[in-house]
Amino acid sequence: MRIPALLLLAVLAAGCVHKIDIEQGNYVTQDVYDKLKPGMTRAQVKALLGTPLLADIFHADRWDYYFDNAPGGKSAAHKHLAVYFKDDKVVRWVGDVNPPPPPPVRAEAEPSIAPTAEPAAK
Repeated sequence: MRIPALLLLAVLAAGCVHKIDIEQGNYVTQDVYDKLKPGMTRAQVKALLGTPLLADIFHADRWDYYFDNAPGGKSAAHKHLAVYFKDDKVVRWVGDVNPPPPPPVRAEAEPSIAPTAEPAAK
């Protein structure tokens, strides 16, 4: 009786350990959004924004870029950007953008050691 109870307790406790942050889609920031211009080709848009998360065969003139952030497994941010094409050129785009990512965390600077002068050759 004790072993099944301990086993059940261990399984339940293992599920409460840590929930990872899940980011899916294309992270489109304002500076990238501002670079979109009417008349850009599909290749230029793909180079700028990346491969669209959804390129629907029923809406061939629209590319959809989604971004979803789920910190700790709980859905928090949903962003959507749709780019519309006509004759394979951008005609318009609508949607949300993400804030710029936080600056990278840098380790504290290590003290620099001045190079030592080599003795002059005799």
